[in-house]
Formats: sequence, structure tokens, C-alpha cells
Amino acid sequence: MNYHLARCVWELTLACCFSCKYCGSMGGKARENELTTRECLSVADQLKELHCERVSLIGGEIFMRRDWREIVLRMTSQGIRVNLITNGFLFTEALIRELKDCRVESVSVSLDGPREVHDKYRQTGSYDRALRALDTLTRSGIPTSVISTLNAENVPLLEAFYGILKEYPIFAWQLQACSPMGNAARYGVPFRFEQRKVIAFVREYARKAPFALGVADNIGYFTPEEGSIRGNLSGEAYFKGCCAGISSIGIDSVGNVRGCESMYDERFIEGNLRQESLRKIWEDPDRFAYNRGFTKDDLTGDCATCELGEYCGGGCRSYNYFVHGRMFESPCCARLEETS
Repeated sequence: MNYHLARCVWELTLACCFSCKYCGSMGGKARENELTTRECLSVADQLKELHCERVSLIGGEIFMRRDWREIVLRMTSQGIRVNLITNGFLFTEALIRELKDCRVESVSVSLDGPREVHDKYRQTGSYDRALRALDTLTRSGIPTSVISTLNAENVPLLEAFYGILKEYPIFAWQLQACSPMGNAARYGVPFRFEQRKVIAFVREYARKAPFALGVADNIGYFTPEEGSIRGNLSGEAYFKGCCAGISSIGIDSVGNVRGCESMYDERFIEGNLRQESLRKIWEDPDRFAYNRGFTKDDLTGDCATCELGEYCGGGCRSYNYFVHGRMFESPCCARLEETS
């Protein structure tokens, strides 16, 4: 079977001005021997060669890499849509001009709730800086969204945070579950929460919000609201299973390739771009086997007996793995919460 690479999440560097308590990649210092500018430009060309449509650049903090503009422009000049995900701490008017010159499609700012909870997990003063970044970006006309990482402490504050965000002309707000990997595991972040509460919040506010509001792939699945809780109110936006290695990949700052950049464990590395081309890795029928070879017989636990298990595939592979080590079994299916 041929697989079309539609999306890539590329960790440009691990260097960061923060060391967030739930950072899955444990960002802070750049890795030794991160890809050079020349190597990154080659990666950009290889993504184009495979007709990749959209690339999301993450860190660390990408703006701590001096050549980020050159890398972004290499992709956008070839028609690849580029989204940047940032903590918002380093924004200036000069940076805005550079973003426009690079023709980025959008910028996503990480904001996890009101000041007390956001700064607790990031650093003091980061909330105010992130809000200033939102204001600067939206006033400049750059499409801007917010990504919030949820845990037991900030889920009860969603309504209060909505009251803050609705004052900004952002185009989307995505809610994703904190995964117990990296710093989140080290610091014992209370990652568990009732997913039904988040879904109920989205159901109540999605139609009146002045922006698209939805949940990420590690929240769900197949509750009565499923078709309209993923940032699309059509009623047809169903979760169709993990797309790691099916239509998406992750690349880290030293060139390791994974099906998803959230699958941050050595066992999920499918190859390295210093040793093999992206095409060779992507087109090898024996790689990304957990998804390309998936059948409903792989499901375990309650997912194995669920009539919808073969469609959702047991949910998010990364979240499952880091919560309880069983990739084909969701540890907190909202549908199961509802029926139990």
C-alpha cells in the first residue's frame, strides 16, 4: 500500500528559554550535534519531494535557533504550509516582520490557563508574555491559535480561561491531554482528568465561541458529540484512528524519524536522516508497523470488545504507551466514562 505523507511535526531544536514541568521532550538545552543548516535545508527538500503538505515546527523554542528563517523560507517557497508553535516569550515587532517575510501559514501559542496555573508549570511572567505575543500576532494579521495542555489542575479553569481568550481575535483553541512522559513523569504532573468534563465544555462553548474550539487526538472517542468536538462543527469530524506513519511523521533535532513526534521513546525511531533518506524510511513497508500492520485483533482491554474499536484503533498510540504501556488500549476513553 502507498501512504501519502500529509503532515510533519519537526522539532527544530531542543534549546528553550523554559524548562516546563510537563515538557515531554525535556527541552532546555540544545542537543549535541543537532542538524546543521545545510542538513535542515535538505530535510525541507525531502519533505517537498514526498509532497508533504504541512509542517508544524516545534522545540524547545524554535526562535532560539538562529537559522529558523532560512529553514522556514525553504519550505514555504516550495509551497509547504508552515505552522510555528511557540511559548510566546521571545516575541518582538522585528520577529513579526520576519514571520511575514517567511510567509508562515500560522503561529500557535502555548497557553495552559489563567496566570496562576500557566506560570506554575512554565515560569513566572510567562503568562503575561504569552498574552502580549497573542496581541502582537493578531494585531499584525498573522493567523494565531492557542494550544492548551490539560491536567487535573487546569481543567476546572476552562470556563475562566475561555473568558480571557474570547477577547483575542484568534482563529482556534485546541485542548490536548498532558501525557506522562519526559518532565511530566519526572515531576509527577497530575495528568489524569475526566475527559467527559472537557467534552462537555467543548459541546457548550464551541458554537458560541468566536474561534474554532476542539480537542486533540488524545481526547475522546466516539461519544455522542464526537462529530463536532474536533474544531469542526459539521458533525462529521470523527476521529479515524492514529495517523502516525500513515499520513504523518515526526522528526527530531538530530534527524530521528518517528511516526509521531509525541512518541518520544527510542523504540519508535524508524530511522535517521543522516543515514537514510526520508523517502527510504517512509516507503519501507516494514516500518511504522504498529499502525501500518494494525488489525482489530491487536486491541486489548475494553477496546478489544468495543464495537467501534477497529475504527478508532484504541485511540492515541503515544498517550496509551506513556500512561500504561499498552499501545492498542485507551486508558481513559470518554465513551467508556459515559457508559460506566
